[in-house]
Amino acid sequence: MEERFDRLAKLLQKMNTTLSDQEAREWVEGLWEDFESTRAKAGREYEGQEVTEKMVTQLITSYGHKLHEYVSTNPKFQRFIKKDGPIN
Repeated sequence: MEERFDRLAKLLQKMNTTLSDQEAREWVEGLWEDFESTRAKAGREYEGQEVTEKMVTQLITSYGHKLHEYVSTNPKFQRFIKKDGPIN
């Protein structure tokens, strides 16, 4: 699992150089957790880490370059956001 998170965090940092190592890792863990919990709440059967990794990779590829601009009311992601940009 650690290797997956590290690999995804490195991919995210390639897409968004404004994120620190720690911020990229926290975003990956948050996206991973959010995807899995959303599927569980919807009653979907667990399909394994490969499916979650594929989805997080797609999110990073599509939106990774703008994650530092993300504005959310979701408390889980509030720690990444401040009024003048990402937490450094």
